Amino acid sequence: MANKVSRQDFLKTVGLAASGLMLGGSAAAKRVSPGVITSNTRRSANGKVNLALIGIANQGASDARQFINSGLANIVAVCDVDLDSRGSQETIKSVPKAKQFRDFRVMFDKMSGEIDAVQVAIPDFAHFPVCMAALELGKSVFVEKPMCRTFHEAELLAQAANKYPKLATQVGNQGHSGENYFQFKAWKEAGIIKDVTAVTAHMNGSRRWHPWDPDICKYPEAQPLPAGMTEKDWDTWLTTAGYHDFNEKYHPGNWRGWYDFGLGALGDWGAHILDTIHEFLELGLPYEIDPVHIRNRNDFFFPLESTIRFRFASRGDMPACDITWYDGVENLPQFPEGYDSVNATVDRNIPPPGGTPEQGGTRQGRQGRDTGESRDRQAQQTSQPRRPASGKIIYSKELTFKGGTHSAPLFIIPAEKAKEMESKLPEVPESPSNHYENFLLACMGEEKTRSSFQTFAPLSQIFSLGIIAMRRNMKLIFNTRTKEIINDKFANAMLADRFPRKGWESYYNL
Repeated sequence: MANKVSRQDFLKTVGLAASGLMLGGSAAAKRVSPGVITSNTRRSANGKVNLALIGIANQGASDARQFINSGLANIVAVCDVDLDSRGSQETIKSVPKAKQFRDFRVMFDKMSGEIDAVQVAIPDFAHFPVCMAALELGKSVFVEKPMCRTFHEAELLAQAANKYPKLATQVGNQGHSGENYFQFKAWKEAGIIKDVTAVTAHMNGSRRWHPWDPDICKYPEAQPLPAGMTEKDWDTWLTTAGYHDFNEKYHPGNWRGWYDFGLGALGDWGAHILDTIHEFLELGLPYEIDPVHIRNRNDFFFPLESTIRFRFASRGDMPACDITWYDGVENLPQFPEGYDSVNATVDRNIPPPGGTPEQGGTRQGRQGRDTGESRDRQAQQTSQPRRPASGKIIYSKELTFKGGTHSAPLFIIPAEKAKEMESKLPEVPESPSNHYENFLLACMGEEKTRSSFQTFAPLSQIFSLGIIAMRRNMKLIFNTRTKEIINDKFANAMLADRFPRKGWESYYNL
């Protein structure tokens, strides 16, 4: 298929119930034929999955350590546009025999036949072309949350996963293989969690990646590239996005706060807070999205605060349900009576919202609000209990639950009700594998991934809808059957958002 695609044709693929799979392929797929996929990913000679790491600093470095420590992966290649960065060099030291690349297209072109699966841990906006190229080349894919940047991209990735059912796909919401996943499933099946009508989800930690003074709303000025990076590397970093001059407020690690590159706090933390709720309550897509409160709305980067209400219709015997999302340090939700009578545990395997040095965080992220120290001091001064910076509250007709993020378990509140229900709670099985092991075992055909592209895509689309409502600053009405926003043409066009940059159009043809 020709690379030239009109914007009209591009937008036609969005929001249509009858949208089928378009024939064609990515540039990488055209260079190297994937052949016929007849079985799950093979094991290498030493019984491991041959894995290529795309993005090896910050979160990519954390993911790489998990794959290496699993004992199930043989790291055959590493790829990062900023190979000379400290984070990249640390990862390279741990896999000195892996071949090194700065462009995933070159890597696929030179050694596709040696790769069984890929890790994709690069900025949100760049996930899509890499995942599409990998799948079309017959590679299983582990991609960091929130999977991709736009509603349309999530739709295409789910379709691509359906097209290649023997390949394993996994999104990196790591708690989806932890205690909360198995507890929620068990409690739902036992009727403990039922008739849920409302959910409050919140992330009130500071965000180190928020660009700068909210009174200065514009793109930053050009800066010299980091040592070792060339203009070609920066062009590769931009992938499908429109051209921006390099600035440290984009790279390394600060891209998430810009509409052009990330999904803000909603995509970053919503994936770790709402995942089990969305899957096990079978919520699908919302019919209404309302930006109840937005502080510092602008055309460039995410606001300092947002409150967004998502309304979901009834499903079978499950009632209609509203999810209200709060983010911003001072934008706290209302906590129900009895919330503090039960002390919820925290998943200690996750970083605080501000990040850690290994993940591009700051000293404030380690010693300030995000680790809870300032909240502890405030609680001591006001005699108020310390409350988590992020988490969820689930309201059903009979019970109320409090929970944290990632794999942190749910608790029934208040304490008196929890005591009353104790004998009725089912046994919760332990996870047979963590999120990384689950992916690699799925590559070998021994397990099924718990957060496949098909499972996660609607949640990613919910984030996209919330951000569109935030940017338009208006209540949106969404037709869940035709997948169209029906009360605002501008918002509906944003389901696909911008036209891909010249040279990157073909990745959108499946």
